Amino acid sequence: MLAKRADGTYASSVGGIGMSICRQTGKTFTVGTIIVILCLTTPNLKVIWTAHRTRTSAETFKSMQALVKRPGLSRHCKAIRQTNGQEEIAFANGSRILFGAREQGFGRGFAAVDVIIFDEAQILTEKALEDMIPTANAAKNPLIIHMGTPPRPVDPGEVFTSRRTAGLAHDPDSTWIEFGADRDCDTADPDAWAQANPSYPHRTTANAMLRMLKNLGEDSFRREALGIWDQDTEHAAIDPELWAQAATPERASGGWTAMAIDMPPHRGWITIGACQAYEDGTAYIDIAALKGVRKHGTKWPVDFLARRWPHLAAVVIDAQSPATVLIPPLKAAGIDVTVTSASDMGKACGRLLDMLQYHELRHKPDVRPLDQAVAGATVRKIGVEGAFGWNKLGSDVDISPLVAATLALHGAVTSTRRPGDEPEQRMIELP
Repeated sequence: MLAKRADGTYASSVGGIGMSICRQTGKTFTVGTIIVILCLTTPNLKVIWTAHRTRTSAETFKSMQALVKRPGLSRHCKAIRQTNGQEEIAFANGSRILFGAREQGFGRGFAAVDVIIFDEAQILTEKALEDMIPTANAAKNPLIIHMGTPPRPVDPGEVFTSRRTAGLAHDPDSTWIEFGADRDCDTADPDAWAQANPSYPHRTTANAMLRMLKNLGEDSFRREALGIWDQDTEHAAIDPELWAQAATPERASGGWTAMAIDMPPHRGWITIGACQAYEDGTAYIDIAALKGVRKHGTKWPVDFLARRWPHLAAVVIDAQSPATVLIPPLKAAGIDVTVTSASDMGKACGRLLDMLQYHELRHKPDVRPLDQAVAGATVRKIGVEGAFGWNKLGSDVDISPLVAATLALHGAVTSTRRPGDEPEQRMIELP
């Protein structure tokens, strides 16, 4: 959690730290101890610890009081204050921990906050986040921590889910910590309890787990006691485990190649996806090229694809993509562009999921733009027949690499053009 880069800044200072940890594991004590140590070793540190509910905030404050009153720590504590629903622990070196509930509007108006802890992050709203994140902007080395349990379907869990999405995508600017049992576990199995909760069977007893199982119900127990995220709550369209299993460093020889172009609505860059398809019905997808428009303009895909067109089965662009501006120059270069409709897009997205499910699709590992697009993709409804297309989980997600790869797969599977097996026919890798 406190790892630092060579320049002394926290490794997770930009993306923050997310913790999905089930109940009764001692996470408040663990994080609280870390925060107290930081306060003791960093004079004038300002920490905000905020929960959604007043009751949760009060319980945390009570626990932290007990911690700082322990022998060896109490002499460093200058004062413990509790006024107007806001609590504070002040240290002799000028450091402070302030506690309050978001439902009471706590957190707004502070400045130069060094550490923000969002407790009950599974019900942290976008508005609360927008109110409080700016308070850390003036800090020299800020750290933001989200801690909670898997959100219920009725919870406003988009913020916490986006933190998890970034973590599963191996975002280098953030840290994700998750305690949880296997999704297909037996909820009455003590081994599953131990996997999810390191405090079992010592601090959390078997009777405590059985009590929760009996009183919470199956679904709530899976979330609260075993740390298992609901599949519907995750929102992500593509199972991260299936995606990870499909990563294959070496592409098989043979087959034929199709490519596709996509561009996000802001037109910041252009992605060319590639797919190699095979006679046995399998396929391999990759990103052939991705370049920024400001530096490279919009003409480079025409030259890129014109050189490769003699060896391609298809070049695909979706009719709703900003990349359609490239269709006239591509055609002028002699390229037969396949333009997909909404119906085609629905089939293409469904095909990609089906092929992943049946282990018929492989992809190059560690292609960051594609991995992040996959982790940040949800679905949007197309028409009334149940078809869907890709959509993004948040405003900061770019799914165009996934769209390009999906359309390349569509082109490779549906095109009847077979340019031959020339040696030049190959996937083009990112530099």
